[in-house]
Amino acid sequence: MATSGTTAFNPSIDEIIEEAYERTSIRGARTGYQLKSARRSLNILLAEWGNRGIHLWKIKLGSVPLVEGQPEYNWTSDTTNFPTDISDILEAYVRNNTTATAPVDTALSKIDRSTYSALPNKLSKGTPSQYYVQRQAYVRNAAGTITASPNIFLYTTPSSSFSGANYLVHFYYMAKLEDVGDYTNTSDTIFRFYPALISGLAYYLSIKYSPDRTESLRLLYEDELLRALAEDGQQTSTYITPQTFYGDGV
Repeated sequence: MATSGTTAFNPSIDEIIEEAYERTSIRGARTGYQLKSARRSLNILLAEWGNRGIHLWKIKLGSVPLVEGQPEYNWTSDTTNFPTDISDILEAYVRNNTTATAPVDTALSKIDRSTYSALPNKLSKGTPSQYYVQRQAYVRNAAGTITASPNIFLYTTPSSSFSGANYLVHFYYMAKLEDVGDYTNTSDTIFRFYPALISGLAYYLSIKYSPDRTESLRLLYEDELLRALAEDGQQTSTYITPQTFYGDGV
């Protein structure tokens, strides 16, 4: 038997809303308010997914040139290169790119606020070896300019011999899921998460419209989301090496 030969299924927002409503036993034409309510619930659901671990399809690579003696890097300090959709920074390294065909990368260790706070001279210059991420809310003024965003603090700060256009801090960051937007849009998710997305929206809508179905829809949502999160991992080998102790004098 013939198959479609395509793998292009990517439901629009209005299709996701329609499917979710049908699962709450609300069928037929939707009022304008019901559509608005569903879109709002879908945005809330996507925001809640930010608390559900790392989504591999939203990991991006950012890059910012190093500035001599500058400890703090954010959108305000570099509106050209700093990303505007950062949720958290997962890994970072500095690159010496003076020889473009043979760049040299040095890994940075992530430290917490207490460790960074305890550093005696945060303006010491040298080759950066550590970074601290200060997670803040994005704030935009009336003109659309970002006035606050997640900050990266480097220690030590770049020296004169390790700064400029050929020296950069690269970082893998978790990007925020995009807003739903127009009903004709598609969601900022991948196919593995479509079942969880629709089940989650049905669960959220049931709280408002079909409370008798809320618990069963919640269980289905949590089950489908758990499977999606388990699949959304990196299938790499893990090696466990036992720790060895030697006696005195050995």
